[in-house]
Amino acid sequence: MSRVMIAAISSGSGKTTITCGLLQALVNRKLKVSSFKCGPDYIDPMFHTKVIKTKSKNLDSFFYDENTLKYLMDKSMKNTDISIIEGAMGFYDGLSTSSFKGTSYEISKITKTPVILVVNAKGMSRSIVPMIKGFLEYVENSNIKGVILNEISKMIYKDIKDLIEEELNIKVFGYVPNIKDLTIESRHLGLITPSEVKNLEEKLNKLAEVLEETLDIDKIISLANTSKKLDYEKINVPKINLKDNKKIKIAIAYDEAFCFYYEDNINLLKKMGVEIVYFSPIHDKFLPKNINGLILGGGYPELYAKELSNNKSMKESIYNEINNGLITIAECGGFMYLHQEMEDMEGNFRKVCGVIPGRSFRTPKLTRFGYITLTEKKDSGLGEIPAHEFHYFDSTDCGTDFHASKPASTRGWDCMHYEGRLMAGFPHLYYYGNPKVPVHFLKNALEYKKERRQKKDAEI
Repeated sequence: MSRVMIAAISSGSGKTTITCGLLQALVNRKLKVSSFKCGPDYIDPMFHTKVIKTKSKNLDSFFYDENTLKYLMDKSMKNTDISIIEGAMGFYDGLSTSSFKGTSYEISKITKTPVILVVNAKGMSRSIVPMIKGFLEYVENSNIKGVILNEISKMIYKDIKDLIEEELNIKVFGYVPNIKDLTIESRHLGLITPSEVKNLEEKLNKLAEVLEETLDIDKIISLANTSKKLDYEKINVPKINLKDNKKIKIAIAYDEAFCFYYEDNINLLKKMGVEIVYFSPIHDKFLPKNINGLILGGGYPELYAKELSNNKSMKESIYNEINNGLITIAECGGFMYLHQEMEDMEGNFRKVCGVIPGRSFRTPKLTRFGYITLTEKKDSGLGEIPAHEFHYFDSTDCGTDFHASKPASTRGWDCMHYEGRLMAGFPHLYYYGNPKVPVHFLKNALEYKKERRQKKDAEI
């Protein structure tokens, strides 16, 4: 399958803006495009999805093994003409300084994907050469096949291009001028979401027009076509015994406040026999009817705390159903929403669902972030669960039912509520990292379904 990775020397080099513009340019050429993001990031795939009109996926070498990564990637690339993979942070940055685990470099190596390195050339000329040279020679077979120069003027581009190609014998695929009005901006938690960008489609098309002029897209496509076939073993999806041949109905919160979900998680649930029903904790009055489970994902509930707090019927609906045994997974923003109170961005504490005692509150810096491995205190057979955290909020009651360990570190902390049928906390889970988690979740959902049916029969 044809594919190329857009990586960068560091975060903030412009790879997200360039990736989105390139995706739009390929779509405008009537190509069928798929896309991926290295690492656990939620927001960049959301922008990709806006462009290609189909779900972008994550590639993460911490969450799952190499075979699973290649299997999921190949499945997503089927029936497409080209795939664009956006790297994370700097090309060699990942889990720790002691290894290449979790780096874009590692993923390029696993997937045999050629890499184009984005270099922010602002304020530089000849110094660009040793910088690129260092990235090329840092490891043997880096997979870097070319560069794109960002924030450089047309006036000096040709001279710099000729210098790089002559001294380093590597292709320069073009440049991107300073296009401030068309860049994807950042804020307190990282990137803004697509729904918050005014005239996004117009901006992406203007960006694509610029890149058609400044990048050699034909040669980028030719490079992507040099990709080799992926070899892997098929992954068997865990099965749930649905005796009545009816699907398990799971409600997933999805709106402005809750939008952080891994598409592979959703797809896995569907393959296991789940009927997904989306609802909005902001706009809907009650949970969907006849559901067997509930998932409250991450997002930015703090930006919509007033609206969430004012929707009293939804809060009561969630509180009552969870207390009546509804199997629930709540991650990060969803966990915050389950508290008695949640702080908004103006410092006001808003009453929310009341399932978790105490309050979630804002902190001046990232509280806990990065990859972690979760180990439950009371063994229920789940084993170790790979996860990650990234939040500027904390809680007066984070839970103590799991222990989180930082990889390549002695640091760790207790976290998560895992009581009865509720699993709630700041960590984000990736189901392919430990399929026992969705299996356990759905078995409990089936049990809940059975209980509700028996109760209904008894009332008749």
